[in-house]
Formats: sequence, C-alpha cells, structure tokens
Amino acid sequence: MRSRLNKQFMVGVAVAALIAVLVLPASADGFIRGIVVNVDGAEYFLAGPPDAANSIGDVPGHAWVQAGPDKLVGKHYNTGPFGAPNWWSSDAGDGEFLFKVDGIIDTWTPEKAEWYAARGYVHYHELVSVADGTLHPTKVIWLRHIARTSFTLDGGPHPPDPGIAMTPGIAFNFLPNWSMPYMPEAH
Repeated sequence: MRSRLNKQFMVGVAVAALIAVLVLPASADGFIRGIVVNVDGAEYFLAGPPDAANSIGDVPGHAWVQAGPDKLVGKHYNTGPFGAPNWWSSDAGDGEFLFKVDGIIDTWTPEKAEWYAARGYVHYHELVSVADGTLHPTKVIWLRHIARTSFTLDGGPHPPDPGIAMTPGIAFNFLPNWSMPYMPEAH
C-alpha cells in the first residue's frame, strides 16, 4: 500500500512539474512589447510598425514572452500603435485582451504552410534583423490566435471588410496569409 502511494505521489509530482514547465512561461509576468529574439545566432524582431516613441517594430497591441528557443507566447490586446484605442475591434472594449497567441519560428515552405494552417497557425509575420533591417532569409514566425471572447475583428493595419466574427477558441479565420509564399527578396 505504501509503495503504491509513493508511486502515485511521484507521478503527481512529475505531472505538476511538467504542467509548471509548460504553463509558467505563458502565465508569468515576463510579457514585453517589442521583443527581440535570437534566430540562427542573430537578433530579430517581429515585422510591424513601431509601437512607441524610440521603439523598434512589433505587432501593435501585442506583448510577448519567449517560451523556448523557437517559441513565443503572446497576448493580443485591442490597442494599436502609440496606444490607439479600439484599433483591432470596434465592438470589443478598448485595451481588452482579445487573443492568446502561440508563435513558432520556422521556415516557410508550401508543405509547412499547409501543416501549420491545419493546426490554426494561419498567419505569419516576417522577422526583421536588428542589425541591418533585412528580413530573415528563410524563417518567419507562425502565429495561432486563440480568441478569448466573441467580437468583430474589423481593424488593424489591414482592416478586413467586412469584419471577421471571432468566437472563443482557435481563430482559423484570423487574417489568413499562410498560403502566401514567403519571399524576402521581394521586399
């Protein structure tokens, strides 16, 4: 009986440790705007307009934490560059937490694009070199948005017309650009 209880206890400890490792990065207070990540030995930021005075680019309304060498977790709020109100949605509250965002840094190929899209990573952003402003030659950050509530996505840098109805869960309809080939030389 004691041996069985010890095994159950150890399994419980192992499960708790695994949960802490998997969940802690997303729930810790380490989220920052304008994150810089190391990709292939160089520093990159996510393509987007500057979000504050003297800042590098980023995705407006987002805050990030690095959850592994090629993984980011983000919080997507209803705010825009320089605090522009209700920038992503006209019917959600100003500054409201709209989406949890999972990001994976990987290459763009037609096969990977299809694989990622099937898992909800329907949107990607370019990675911009901190050193010289060039795009990474092969890698992007694949993004999966998970809506926290219902609202209309009708704003942002390229407002969809009409807006896109969001409901809680993985947003397979979030501004899908997954099928657009990544061609850094064309920028």
